[in-house]
Amino acid sequence: MAEKFPIPTYIIIILIISRLISTIGNSKPSNILVPHKLLTLDIGARLHLDPAAIKSASSDYGNIFKENPVAVLYPSSTEDIVALVKAAYNSSVPFKIAAKGRGHSVRGQAMADGGVVVEMMALKNYRNGNGITVGSGFYADVAGEQLWIDVLNATLEHGLAPASWTDYLYLTVGGTLSNAGISGQTFRYGPQISNVYELDVVTGKGELMTCSALKNSELFYAALGGLGQFGIITRARIALEPAPKRVKWVRMLYSDFSSFSRDQEYLISMNGRRQKQALDYLEGTLIMDQGSLDNWRSSFFPPSDHPKIISQVKTHAIIYCLEVAKYYDDHTQSTLHKELQTLFKGLSYLPGFMFEKDVSYVEFLNRVRSGELKLESQGLWEVPHPWLNLFLPKSRISDFNKGVFRDIVLKRNITTGPVLVYPMNRNKWDDRMSAVIPDEDVFYTVGFLHSSGFDEWEAFDDQNKEILKFCENAGIKVKQYLPYHRNKEEWIKHFGSKWNTFAQRKAHFDPKMILSPGQRIFNNI
Repeated sequence: MAEKFPIPTYIIIILIISRLISTIGNSKPSNILVPHKLLTLDIGARLHLDPAAIKSASSDYGNIFKENPVAVLYPSSTEDIVALVKAAYNSSVPFKIAAKGRGHSVRGQAMADGGVVVEMMALKNYRNGNGITVGSGFYADVAGEQLWIDVLNATLEHGLAPASWTDYLYLTVGGTLSNAGISGQTFRYGPQISNVYELDVVTGKGELMTCSALKNSELFYAALGGLGQFGIITRARIALEPAPKRVKWVRMLYSDFSSFSRDQEYLISMNGRRQKQALDYLEGTLIMDQGSLDNWRSSFFPPSDHPKIISQVKTHAIIYCLEVAKYYDDHTQSTLHKELQTLFKGLSYLPGFMFEKDVSYVEFLNRVRSGELKLESQGLWEVPHPWLNLFLPKSRISDFNKGVFRDIVLKRNITTGPVLVYPMNRNKWDDRMSAVIPDEDVFYTVGFLHSSGFDEWEAFDDQNKEILKFCENAGIKVKQYLPYHRNKEEWIKHFGSKWNTFAQRKAHFDPKMILSPGQRIFNNI
């Protein structure tokens, strides 16, 4: 039989078998055997076992977890992914498979300990620039491995753009749609998963299925926000709208949290997609003494104003920054100033602490990139990121401020990275999808975007645990975004009333529990 294989495939097969034999006794039973069928497929030459490939697939942006796969697939087509998953499904001892985009998870969610990692970004090498196709309607067909920055650039050539974004654009489409995809636009336009018409998904049975709200709808709603549990997204049809040209970008500072949250909630109450006076973006951040006025997410405040802002921070310990944006073009420029004046009338920010910028649409959406490049040049990007992202109900945000921001965070005095806090509207989300959010009509997202040294991340992790414990003791029903849970009981609590549906969908679309083992939902011990 061996003489039928091309030489590269034959060599790889021997290496796979050798590597897997060496793991017996150290790995989970489902991960110690690559089935014979996989060894007879054409994808053998694209399975890598070299140390560089294994190392790349064994870590993520979090730089906290390290888990080695036995092999890494660099696919040349969707058919390669289908072949891999089908081989795992048809094996008497299935092996685990994880799809990895930019690896921007922070707790090993895109890893496959003892399994096979699919490097989705490899597909870009075979697309010949055809990974994004703008249709004749207001949509774009986008391959799952494409980056959102590439979607932006490609759609702008047609005068169009998606309405919903993430703060950081160098993430894959399949990756963000497997979580939700949130940013300051979410209050008005919904998360990215609410702006998708259709998907192509490779299920855990190795079936490539096209799905939408009208076709294979159960898979469509399962995959969106499904944490990779039901399939690997290989294509998404993304909704587009006419793209603006420029952005009026405004920040206002508050010393009083109740005024800050009240103004945020007022501003997001105007949220119709065609509502002329509505803002296009709203977020909030904390400014604290141990942090920087201009963190890595964006540089905004004029240096000449730094002293007076720092003075407010030293006086109040925490200053709350409301950040908003309004898009415009040549047709709407003449009315922009009056619309913003009307919107901001009656807001309770500190007098003299409103700051404005006027930037291009692309510069605004890509605002985090410059910070990333700066940190990369300083060797500070690929460090541990013990992040904690939460959703919590509006009714408890004041309690959270008192118990977390003004108590835990200030007492520990270690938070130097960005801390986000801003509200969203529940009616912009589709409850049929897998993503989990609080029950109230308005809820907040809070993000602690920590960076640390390799010997310091546990202090931030301890703070995260204390925050979660406080919420539990106070009866604040938080939901983690980009969730990390340690056992099945925690996952059942996380999904709440959605758990039964989630588990049933898993049994239907990935009955052998092959996909996305790094989430530790169904394979946690």
